[in-house]
Amino acid sequence: MLAIYETVNRRLTRADEIEEGTWICLTAPSQEEIREVAATLDIEPADVQAALDPEESARISLEDGYTVIIVDIPLKVDGAAEGVYTTIPLGILLTQTTITTVCSVDTPVLSDFASCRVRGFSTKKKMRFVYQILYRAATMYQQELRLIDRRRQEIEKNLTGTLRDSDLMELHGLESTLVYFATSLRANSTVLDRLTRYKRLEQYPDDMELLDDVIVEIRQAIEMTSIYRDDIKGTRELFSSILDNRLNNAMKYLTSVTLLMAVPTVISGLYGMNVDIDACRFPVLIMDLSSSACLRLLFVGSLPGYCTKNICSDLYCLPHPARRGAFFTFLPVTFGGDSPII
Repeated sequence: MLAIYETVNRRLTRADEIEEGTWICLTAPSQEEIREVAATLDIEPADVQAALDPEESARISLEDGYTVIIVDIPLKVDGAAEGVYTTIPLGILLTQTTITTVCSVDTPVLSDFASCRVRGFSTKKKMRFVYQILYRAATMYQQELRLIDRRRQEIEKNLTGTLRDSDLMELHGLESTLVYFATSLRANSTVLDRLTRYKRLEQYPDDMELLDDVIVEIRQAIEMTSIYRDDIKGTRELFSSILDNRLNNAMKYLTSVTLLMAVPTVISGLYGMNVDIDACRFPVLIMDLSSSACLRLLFVGSLPGYCTKNICSDLYCLPHPARRGAFFTFLPVTFGGDSPII
């Protein structure tokens, strides 16, 4: 879409033709509109199309008779969760008489100017217009960063409740957004550094003050991005620790249940053996003692590791005959005599 604006008597109005002091706003333009604007302003169509490439990086280049400025602005991802954003390029082409903006979507960064919601805006003061666009983009970054941190805090409140896979995926989306923001903000900061030395167009004293404000806002947004990335990383690590702790508790419970279920299994297995009862001198006693021995082994095996280690250490320090006697007090099983089973 092609729209032409002009400031007349401090009021923004629509214009029919491209004239001196007009703002040409291209939003998702067609090839015909790109060729028309390029032919009228005597610029390369490729420079106009550059801002429509989502992979185009922020830069500033001085061409013959005009300047190309490309910056990255935030954009809400359609259908994604709250706080998930990406960045898209916004192109600004400056000539001696006009300013042209090119973007693939209708962004609030430009729509606020078209709706006359920006104070001190004039299409005739091109450099101030550029700084105002960059200032709006920087403040928009900060607003989205606050939304991202607010959403992270909401997810973190769910740590005491049921952890859902959607929370982990949303946390990953927030972290990816901050990666995009950090890269774009650093690139925009590089463009601002070059604009401080830009002398091709006339600048007013208030323009340099506005440029300083833009630099401060960009640096603040970069610091906020770094802090929030660390916060999300800590939240993700906390998620992992809680999941590991819950898994350990579940394994302890299952281990206890397994030990309890093993007792009737061992007893039923002993009583289910094919044994010649007539040939056995004490069949009932053997069954009882065997069951008692198994229960004792299970009990000893379930003792805490610290106690087991101390018991084994104490037994090992005894003399050999005493150690054997102390050990076999746990297993007083005999086969018709007084000799222990070794």
